[in-house]
Amino acid sequence: MVIDDHPMWRDAVTRDLTDAGCDVVATAGEGRAAVRIAGAVRPQVAVVDLHLPDISGVEVTRQLIAADPAVRVLVLSASGEQEDVLEAVKAGATGYLIKSAGREEFLDAVRRTATGDAVFTPGLAGLVLGEYRRLASAPRRDDEEAPRLTARETEVLRLVAKGLTYKQIAERLVLSHRTVQNHVQNTLNKLQLHNRVELVRYAIEKGLDEE
Repeated sequence: MVIDDHPMWRDAVTRDLTDAGCDVVATAGEGRAAVRIAGAVRPQVAVVDLHLPDISGVEVTRQLIAADPAVRVLVLSASGEQEDVLEAVKAGATGYLIKSAGREEFLDAVRRTATGDAVFTPGLAGLVLGEYRRLASAPRRDDEEAPRLTARETEVLRLVAKGLTYKQIAERLVLSHRTVQNHVQNTLNKLQLHNRVELVRYAIEKGLDEE
């Protein structure tokens, strides 16, 4: 699904996706309409612009994921400002790409987003990981006894905390991409966390990124 308030840009993105063999199930130019339509068509990936005429792309992202936790959101924005990037990721966006990206880079980002990889315009990944570390250093209440993770789940979690993509983790551990995704999802369920942001924060709190 493509969500952008500029018709020419929206049409161009839709055309690129269609030509690449993707099934564009819907488009929208306003945030509230997008959330309503997404509830009916249930896209696997939503490509979302940040600046919409009614509600922000950050709020759209938040509402899309609240309605369907399985949806993956790739923010495609003209802004590379730190605040915009971090707000989008905190809302649950899987990736963030600047609109100056080339066609092939964009299509690759959509494909990777669909599989659950965190995809960022070069230079932004370090910014997001730095924010993970800042959040992890903030005081929070003592948790009850932590759930038990398997050795493999802990190993995958450690690599997630280091900023590796699911594809990189799969290659390093000689596992399939789907197996890595399953380990991450099981870990999220056990820890009662909701997204990669919270998962990385947890891992850094436990010092797993330093091992």
